[in-house]
Amino acid sequence: MVMARGMCVCRAAAPRCVPESDVTRKDEALSGTRDMDDERPVAGGFVYHKSHGLRRRPVKPPAAVDKEPVRAARSVRPAPVFSESADKFEREGSRLHFLEERDEEMLSTRLMRLGQSNKVRSAMELFDSMRASGLQPTAHACNSLLASFVRRGYPADAVKMFEFMREKRLATGHTFTLMLKAVARTEGYISALQMFSEIEESKESREALDVIVYNTMISACGRAKDWRQVEKLWRRLAENNSLTGTLMTYDLLVSTFVQCGQSELAVAAYEEMLRNGLDPSEDIMKAVVASCTREGRWELALATFRRMLSAGMKPNIIAFNSIINSLGKAGEDELAFRMYHLLTSSGLEPDQYTWSALLSALHRSGRCWDALDLFHGIKSKHPSVLNSHLYHIALMSCERLGQWEHALQLLWMMEKHGLQISAVSYNHVIRACEVACEPKVALKVYQRMTRERCSPDTFTHLSVIRACIWGSLWDEVEDILEEVESDSSIYNTVIHGLCLRGKTILARKVYKKMQSIGLTPDGKTRSFMLQHITSAE
Repeated sequence: MVMARGMCVCRAAAPRCVPESDVTRKDEALSGTRDMDDERPVAGGFVYHKSHGLRRRPVKPPAAVDKEPVRAARSVRPAPVFSESADKFEREGSRLHFLEERDEEMLSTRLMRLGQSNKVRSAMELFDSMRASGLQPTAHACNSLLASFVRRGYPADAVKMFEFMREKRLATGHTFTLMLKAVARTEGYISALQMFSEIEESKESREALDVIVYNTMISACGRAKDWRQVEKLWRRLAENNSLTGTLMTYDLLVSTFVQCGQSELAVAAYEEMLRNGLDPSEDIMKAVVASCTREGRWELALATFRRMLSAGMKPNIIAFNSIINSLGKAGEDELAFRMYHLLTSSGLEPDQYTWSALLSALHRSGRCWDALDLFHGIKSKHPSVLNSHLYHIALMSCERLGQWEHALQLLWMMEKHGLQISAVSYNHVIRACEVACEPKVALKVYQRMTRERCSPDTFTHLSVIRACIWGSLWDEVEDILEEVESDSSIYNTVIHGLCLRGKTILARKVYKKMQSIGLTPDGKTRSFMLQHITSAE
């Protein structure tokens, strides 16, 4: 009998004992490389919802390995016919060893090392030998073997090992994490969710769940952009009083919600993270600042940005633009410009998004003249960043101020630089003419718009009609009515204006036409017509 590492390893039916280390070396010598006998074709996906049991390995005849040369043994072995769910050890047979060592901890340690080294065949022989001898591997050893099955792509063996561990109550959180990752990768996250639900329904398995298992499922659903399932998992984790989310949990939640456009949920996850006393990472805080901008939560955005600065982080241009935009939307123009000065002092260069946010901040605060001054400063110092959106904001300021000449100049500059002029830009110019009581100019801009084949919308017609009515251009009003499509709002506006200007006869004519084409007048229109009919009688 040969002793190796304090144990004697023998073939179950062999007349003599063979040290286990010699068996392992003989297996490696069959291919000339390390552990090549363990390689085999990957079976089909994980079929979890079937009953599996671990097999007892049949014993090979001893003469097949002991007496034949090694290379001859490989050359005469017939190529097996693989089925999709077949198992290599069942096809080729496996060896059981007599274990003189009876210490479960020592054998489990060896089994764990074999699994970590991806020596699947040797690990399975030791595992089956331990079971045949009435010895039970530890949970760590089983997890190591399960992980090797997953890494090597042996789904059938992995599922059987998983069922064995659940039956013997050896499954831990790491066990569930390994299986859920494997199922999500091969069968999709829906199958992994079904498996996770079954685990939660089992009392014994539910007690072994940890926050890493929840993180695994949140990650799988997040990669599939299924934010609803992510939210459900988040709520289920919160209902489990024994578990608390980690930094990774909230990182996954915030990133998933931001990518799926669910800014409100992203902000809620961030606030819960702060309540739990966790320090958010830089990526989380950048995402939260962007989400607060969309949700109008400028106070939280500013507090998060200051937290970044206090932690010694250096926000990039995107983070600066987000906080400036958030403050601008809230009308906090002074704070927005403080952030702009901080941006420049940090060595960053403002881009078109920065200027757009600053112009919007001035416009929303009613500082339209300052917005126009800033626009011309951008045009002189940073002409390369000018685009249609910056012109659009400047035109909005001209509209509010009634600066029709300035608006026409900006429109001409857009044409000169080859920028596309949209119906919205024309509307701002026409509206500026309306505010300045320049109906003829408004009509010319409208005619230029139609010649340039820019389709007027309802707002265009309403603005130019109002301008013509207050400019007493009655014929032009009737011409525009002939051109536009049937729209109740336009006819109602015309009738209101004509009645207010005392053109009752023309108002009745338009009212009759409105009824004849099947349009419904609003309450104000009917009130006007009833009032004028009564006064005429």
